[in-house]
Amino acid sequence: MDQVTRIGIFLAVVKAQSFAGAARSLGMTSSAVSKQVQNLEQDLGVKLLNRTTRHVAVTEEGAIYSERAKRALLDLQEAEEELHALKAQPRGPLRVSVPHGLGATYLTGSIAAFARTHPRVALDVSLSDRFIDPMNDGYDVVVRIGTLSDSSLMTRRLASCPFMLCASPDYLARHGTPETPEDLTRHEMLAYSGNQTLHEWRYRDGAGQVGRVTLGGAFRSDAGEMLCRAALDGIGIAILPVFYVADHLKAGHLEQLLPDHRTWPERDIHVLFQPSRYQPARLRLFVDHLVHTAADFPWERG
Repeated sequence: MDQVTRIGIFLAVVKAQSFAGAARSLGMTSSAVSKQVQNLEQDLGVKLLNRTTRHVAVTEEGAIYSERAKRALLDLQEAEEELHALKAQPRGPLRVSVPHGLGATYLTGSIAAFARTHPRVALDVSLSDRFIDPMNDGYDVVVRIGTLSDSSLMTRRLASCPFMLCASPDYLARHGTPETPEDLTRHEMLAYSGNQTLHEWRYRDGAGQVGRVTLGGAFRSDAGEMLCRAALDGIGIAILPVFYVADHLKAGHLEQLLPDHRTWPERDIHVLFQPSRYQPARLRLFVDHLVHTAADFPWERG
């Protein structure tokens, strides 16, 4: 009989506090149970149980071994379940939160493709720019843009997310092209009102120097799509995540300004999920799917 089976028999004796009780639960004879525990003790070179005619009690060594062995068998059981889950069709609920602009522009098709491939996964997808706490808000997967500081969550980086300073050719023809960050103070700067921070631009220049400039402007919105539309219509200069403007820059509908200056600090796109020793197959497959999708973002392809 293999060692793992002997350990299981020993744990059954500890639980039942008798060989007879363990034998009944295992469908074995008491003598067979006793023999396998003796073999285990011989293999380990320690006495695990004190035996009397009416009672079985663990020794100090037996107590230590039973606790460690119990955890080890649970780990083996989880590993076996994980392998079976990978072979089987993943199923079960999966709540996902994605920033609205990124999701609407670049992830809706990908998520729909995942749903088509894995029809037994019950996806619940929210497109929202509000801050989501996976632990408290009940989400399994959260895509987040920025600099991460919460070390209690598991994370995988999906892609970079530079914030681009850009304007339409029409706006630049009418108002001129800024050549320094200070020139922005004389321009109509489109403001994001979704947070309480000052309307300013923090940047890092080509020499690595960090600076900031306070901005002005009459047009404000809490939606990146609205600010992008305003920039396309020549209303002002926008500072937007690359996923709003990448296609417009490529088509020439917007022009990047001050290309030697980068919005600072730089941001990345991450996927966050709750830590667990045993992740459901549906979660792992979905996260892998997002990573594969992000590798094909146009600004990641170069």
